[in-house]
Amino acid sequence: MAERPLLDRRITEVLATSTGGVGTHVRSVLPSLVAAGAEVTVAGPRATDELFAFSASGARFTPVEISTGLSPAADARAAGALRRVLAGTELVHAHGLRAGLVTAAARRLAGVDVRSVLTLHNALQDGGGLRRRVLEQLERVTVRAADVVLAASSDLAENARRLGARDVRLAPVSAPPLPPATRTRTEVREELGIVDDRALVVAVGRLHPQKGYDVLLEAVARWSVDPRVRPAPLVVVAGDGPSHDELATRVQRELLPVTLLGRRDDVADLLGAADLCVLPSRWEARSLTAQEALRAGTPLVATRVGGLPELLGDAAELVPAGDAVALAEAVVRVLCDSAHAAELAEAGLRQAATWPDEEATAAQLAELYRELLEAPARPRR
Repeated sequence: MAERPLLDRRITEVLATSTGGVGTHVRSVLPSLVAAGAEVTVAGPRATDELFAFSASGARFTPVEISTGLSPAADARAAGALRRVLAGTELVHAHGLRAGLVTAAARRLAGVDVRSVLTLHNALQDGGGLRRRVLEQLERVTVRAADVVLAASSDLAENARRLGARDVRLAPVSAPPLPPATRTRTEVREELGIVDDRALVVAVGRLHPQKGYDVLLEAVARWSVDPRVRPAPLVVVAGDGPSHDELATRVQRELLPVTLLGRRDDVADLLGAADLCVLPSRWEARSLTAQEALRAGTPLVATRVGGLPELLGDAAELVPAGDAVALAEAVVRVLCDSAHAAELAEAGLRQAATWPDEEATAAQLAELYRELLEAPARPRR
């Protein structure tokens, strides 16, 4: 690849409201794209920029209010705003289906030949009925509108091909390194109120139904009365989101040994103090939390969903999604068997060493942009 393969090329990255993985990924690739010579604009909600400070990486930020929920009126306004951004763009990269839908509409409104990339970070999570059918149709339109669809996991890639995407490629999303821990294991545990050898279980992620925290609470209720783990482990959850009040009410009502910490910037400290990390999600592609746990050498219990099996291999305990009994049993098994926990930690470090790092992920993206910008125009669909 040339030293500055994107010199003076005008590129726009588009994302919807994000408090976690998508925003983290976009922020992580910006420095390398700028270093490759690109003039990068990030288009997305102001609140997302406040969290991730895209401009600090050398990109320009333009507010385009794309929400996570489907709203024809709001989407029309967002497409109109993005249309003005695309007037000076050579290539647009939408991250997620919501951003992809607005981007496809903006490209049609702009009436200019803007090359388009769509990254699929998540699968549709809504249930059945009319809403599901509408979302599936919009998903089909969105993936077909892109020149290239990048999928964070194999199941997302297979679904995009089934929907008729013209060029689908697997593009694993790498979690950027966490800042180094600033406190010792003992200090963190004391701050959390652990003064003996009580086990600490950590979960990290947005408080959203997709993350399966309702199943985690059911599992906590089970292992809290299990005589094999005494005293009952303390579970701390780092993250915020729409499920907070529901989860907090249940924790209080059932007197569960669970603390909702809210959004945290000390995940490295928490993982360093934990005896176990748990990921009870109903679906994940390449979970940033799973990557962070394995890199930290923290044993992981996760669900066998989406891209997690191919990401984790044999380096984690995997259980069926939605199965609180299996989740509780796996957690107790790891906590009660120190040799097994050590084996998982060592296997996790080995598995993490096989993943592409942040720099390699960004270099792959820059090469794709160069490929598209230098290729002859293709007919629109």
